[in-house]
Amino acid sequence: MIDAAMIWNEPNNKSHWDLELDPDFRLFAETAVAGAQAIRDAHSGVPRVLGGMSPIDANFVRNMQLRGVLDNVEALAVHGFPLDWNHWSIHDWPAKVAEIRALTHLPVWVSEVGVSTFGAEEVQAWGLARTAELLKGEAPRILWYSLFDLPKSWEATTRHREAEGSSYYRHFYLGLVREDGTPKPSLEVFAQHTPDLGLCQWFHFEDHRLDDAVIWMRRLGVRHLRTGLSWADWYRPNAQAWFDRMMDALAEFDVTVTFCFTPEHLGIAPHHTSPPQRKEDFAEFCHLMMERYAARTGVVSHAPAPLRSTTAA
Repeated sequence: MIDAAMIWNEPNNKSHWDLELDPDFRLFAETAVAGAQAIRDAHSGVPRVLGGMSPIDANFVRNMQLRGVLDNVEALAVHGFPLDWNHWSIHDWPAKVAEIRALTHLPVWVSEVGVSTFGAEEVQAWGLARTAELLKGEAPRILWYSLFDLPKSWEATTRHREAEGSSYYRHFYLGLVREDGTPKPSLEVFAQHTPDLGLCQWFHFEDHRLDDAVIWMRRLGVRHLRTGLSWADWYRPNAQAWFDRMMDALAEFDVTVTFCFTPEHLGIAPHHTSPPQRKEDFAEFCHLMMERYAARTGVVSHAPAPLRSTTAA
């Protein structure tokens, strides 16, 4: 069921990796290489993808190249939201992809691209159509973020949350479907571009939207989906049952799973953005998830997963 395995999410963004603890990305590179090698050991046929960078940064790519990360992946990815957060025009998308493509022989995915309806729903519809026009043919995988609006009672995964002002609240309006389940005008626009465009949809632990997501994706003709298997969630009660249920539900799609989020008790600091105390712990999680979910059978084995440690050495 795993079509590709992505290592972390936005590693050069302080909302997803603590740059104060790892300013030169040395610890990230060591963690990424360990995870990539564990993924390859568990299932050699699944492509490994370096998690989408945000911002798009040539220097970050050069750093990962020097530290051996790009020798252990089959693709790398970029994220972009030029109508909401980035300091460049939506029309620059081809140039942004070309800038990274020029640095490496690896394919460059666009694993998150989106437009919020914070200001107006018409802006999202136009932005989706323009994004498709600019990126189709430029990247082998283009994933729209996202299917659903983020419920207002939840928190967006950012460092400073409400202190970010309108930048924070835009996170809640990036879906093609509103929180109440009704479609936005952009949904019809998106349907015109599947399966060339896929979706990135993060499912929170025991997410009530999972079954509705499957129904919507079938209707829309979605083939490619990116989601996450959270390392931090793996230590929640009933985590295995939730992971099994989620992967069962998504079995008909080509799923890119993203391995990220450090468990608090395994981090250098007690936060999901922290580098782990031991890179081997992250590698163990990647290996276990690949063994459990990478088989292309469409059926999850519901045998108990091997016991795992709950404290770092």
